[in-house]
Amino acid sequence: MNIYEKSIRVIREDLDELDHVNNVRYVQWIQDVSKAHWEHVVPEKFRENLIWVVRKHEIVYKIPSVLNDHLLIRTYISNNQGFISTRIVEFLDANSQKLKIKGCTEWCLLNAKTGKPMPISKEIHTLFETPSP
Repeated sequence: MNIYEKSIRVIREDLDELDHVNNVRYVQWIQDVSKAHWEHVVPEKFRENLIWVVRKHEIVYKIPSVLNDHLLIRTYISNNQGFISTRIVEFLDANSQKLKIKGCTEWCLLNAKTGKPMPISKEIHTLFETPSP
């Protein structure tokens, strides 16, 4: 399995009125890390004609994140089937490794020119099965 990780520190702009990271911010981070993983793993020759759109976000909040928390965001593909890719995104406390948030998102692969769904190719599927170097 190909796992992608990114580290971030929570800043004041990430917080809501409860001084916890805002729910919308988590969705943005999920989208950002998903895109970064895609660009890191898949060569440009494949990416130029493909685009992903979100079908569903599911987020389970376990421990709130607050100002100056250092988070490790870990993502990987758990399943590819037809047009749909299921991605797991975990937010961990970078120091304790405790799971704070777990997201499961479904993405639909589209032809960038036509906007129509297209099956995930074996080549792309294989790229996400292989561990990063």
